[in-house]
Amino acid sequence: MIYTPSPLAVSIFLSFVALVLGISFYFARRTSDSKSYFAAGGSIHWGVNGIAFAGDYLSAASFLGICGMIALSGYDGFLYSIGYLAGWIVALFVVAEPFKRLGKYTFADALDAKFNSKGIKLVAGISTLVVSIFYLIPQMVGAGVLVTPLLGLPHWAGVVIVGTIVIIIVSTAGMKSTTYVQFLKGALLIIFSTVLVFLVLRKGIHENPSDDYHDFIVMDYNSVTDSGYSITGEIEDHGHNFLRLEKAGLKTWWEVKEDGKIIETLSIVHQENGPELYNGAPKEEQLFYSVGHMNEIIVDGKKVKDIDNLTPFSFLAIIQDSEVVRFKTGSFVFENEKVEIWYQEITSGTSIMRPGLKFHIDEGSTITDKLNFISLMLALFLGTASLPHVLIRYYTVATPRDARKSTIVAIAAIGFFYILTLYMGLGAMINGVIDPQSGNMSAPLLAKSFGTVLFAIISAIAFATVLGTVSGLIVASAGAVAHDLMANVMGIKFSDKGKVAAGKIAAISVGIIAILLGILFKGMNVAFLVGWAFAVAASANLPAIIMMLFWKKTTHQGIIAGVITGIVSALTIIMLSPSMIERYGMDVSSAPWTLENPAVIAVPLSFLALIIVSLMTQKKK
Repeated sequence: MIYTPSPLAVSIFLSFVALVLGISFYFARRTSDSKSYFAAGGSIHWGVNGIAFAGDYLSAASFLGICGMIALSGYDGFLYSIGYLAGWIVALFVVAEPFKRLGKYTFADALDAKFNSKGIKLVAGISTLVVSIFYLIPQMVGAGVLVTPLLGLPHWAGVVIVGTIVIIIVSTAGMKSTTYVQFLKGALLIIFSTVLVFLVLRKGIHENPSDDYHDFIVMDYNSVTDSGYSITGEIEDHGHNFLRLEKAGLKTWWEVKEDGKIIETLSIVHQENGPELYNGAPKEEQLFYSVGHMNEIIVDGKKVKDIDNLTPFSFLAIIQDSEVVRFKTGSFVFENEKVEIWYQEITSGTSIMRPGLKFHIDEGSTITDKLNFISLMLALFLGTASLPHVLIRYYTVATPRDARKSTIVAIAAIGFFYILTLYMGLGAMINGVIDPQSGNMSAPLLAKSFGTVLFAIISAIAFATVLGTVSGLIVASAGAVAHDLMANVMGIKFSDKGKVAAGKIAAISVGIIAILLGILFKGMNVAFLVGWAFAVAASANLPAIIMMLFWKKTTHQGIIAGVITGIVSALTIIMLSPSMIERYGMDVSSAPWTLENPAVIAVPLSFLALIIVSLMTQKKK
């Protein structure tokens, strides 16, 4: 899609960035020691911390990725919301209070509280860095996605802008400024998402939902030549037949249906020695239309064209009883040209409102399909309570009781927001506002359909969502490098100010790495990428946390073995997964396995390694 930036949107965005930087510089003058820098001095009110928890946790994956997945795959995308929220139950009942009692201000502090082992500090510090970097990738990808429609800049520019602003935030005031940025964006995200859902329900469901929606041409196969087209190519891809039609020098791709109809598709042709062609015309001359709309609206068993002012329940019920035109994607090579194509698929509301469109777990599914689904849910459920940037937030409040109350506030805020994602995702699906090249843009484009002001505010908040989460991740990484690895493992003697300076240098270094990875992973769904981060966290950290807290026979050697096993097994499965094999430019069929998410294998392996090594290294009585 070609985006034209709005001066109003740019102004609101720049104002928001100025506010964020102002907060950072304000608290920079009040950050005097390492405890203030890495853990805000334990001075944050539990209510503020709870909303900041939500602001930290509701990342680009939650706002951009989940809404995009729901817009493209219905209920299957909402399963991410369920998994993310369920993980907070583990955080509340298992981790919150005991973790606050154990640590100073890093994950390694807590994990090593009972052992005083440099080995634990080393592997915990490395684990913090690995998980944080995996979580940083989708945030930076989301930043690039947002800046394109908002400022009219390329993806890489958005990544660089976010990286630069976050480095300034973290390297000035550390955790205190990060906390208030997260509090601000968490509160605003929930408020304006509620406004957007209210507008979606008030607008209702319409047969022709958007002025930007392109009414695709339908012809009989036999009337192609009568309409001035000539057939210049034909290909079958994944059970679908496509024709290349040429008219007035423009080559477009159409899908052939079983009833003899041919329907226009959306396509990009990547020419080897020429410009990219959007629907047959050069990119600069042709809009790439928004897609997604209702095929048939059924209310109380009767067909209607429009219905306004719906309740949350009637909105879902009507979609379930109706039919939606979704767009599926495919790609193939024809005459040395790579063709990306988006074609229509009429889908029943019943299919949209139940699992199966993305995660094939019912009829026709394979063992691998089911294993991938179980593995993803396991990662989301177990990963939350072991994310370093979530864990360190327990050290920003004064007492274990405050840590628990913060978690309860976070669960309420996050749970409410995830309900909103269902309505925003489905609203984008039926209102003709999906950019098929980037499902991540579904929520901002839905806001744009209600006016430039709301689009600007939502986009600025989404941008702040990225800023807040990235800031928390970089603070966690900086603590791991300066406090855990340099001071505790390498034995470098820092003054308190020296430790803060080392943390700031580490923050700048991690920020630069995040920028490079955000550019490299352009185009991947951010919720999918965050699933990997959760899987690594669940595999490397959770077994060590659980066994250290609740199994008296746990030894420091066992914890080291468990963390290393979790990291290595999770990374191995990810790096050789079909998605990464495709990313390397290789044929997906050459992947050594079809498993995308490692948690179902890596988590048990980590537990097993920890238990076996602990039993082998028991002290003799």
